Amino acid sequence: MRQTLVAGNWKLNGSLDSIKQLVAGITAGAGGTGDTQIAVCPPFVYIPLVSNLLAGSKVAIGSQDIADQEAGAFTGEISGAMLNDFSCTYAIVGHSERRALYAEDDELVARKFAAARKAGLTPILCVGETLEEREQGITEDVVARQLDAVIKLESIAAIGEAVVAYEPVWAIGTGKTASPQQAQDVHAFIRGKLAGLDQAVADKVQILYGGSVKGSNAKELFSMQDIDGGLIGGASLAADDFLAICMAGT
Repeated sequence: MRQTLVAGNWKLNGSLDSIKQLVAGITAGAGGTGDTQIAVCPPFVYIPLVSNLLAGSKVAIGSQDIADQEAGAFTGEISGAMLNDFSCTYAIVGHSERRALYAEDDELVARKFAAARKAGLTPILCVGETLEEREQGITEDVVARQLDAVIKLESIAAIGEAVVAYEPVWAIGTGKTASPQQAQDVHAFIRGKLAGLDQAVADKVQILYGGSVKGSNAKELFSMQDIDGGLIGGASLAADDFLAICMAGT
């Protein structure tokens, strides 16, 4: 039985004071979320602070990105070893905003995935299609291509040591949400594709949904057979909203 995982991606948001308040609210309510696994991914500069604030709680910490290099002349990059120094558990790789805004291609995402694993971090591999790609009927082709780049570099077994997050790009920050059945259909495709390569990996891997998840729709989404939780954007910036989503997984 796969556990539900709810991971908050704070993106480029927060201040010293607001993050202290947010973490206090999340940790105060985390005890009421049952077996749901919880993680938060702050901006890099706040990871040390949040790591200290989360000490002793059930809430894990992750990064929003990771360098594909271990060290060297790569200005502005953050390595897996650096993230380990502050007790990070997860690293998001291939988020649609990184792909679209910073031109990260499938091969770079695969290298970041490999770097996270080498550092002992659990990658949260984001895959998903744009509105144009969905309207063209090539959602499955796009998602398969994104998965294949990682499998080719790292192997199918590596997927079993990661988390996959399906995020329809057209539903991120737009207020639009894929219907539970639309989301389930793509999740089922992902699990089926993995099962064709390794059934044990397909049975094990957590596949999250990311795309305007809210407390009001989380329970129905998480009740789908192949949806194992959520990668949460805007709603993760308010403790009550985030906890409501976490509770939907209990």
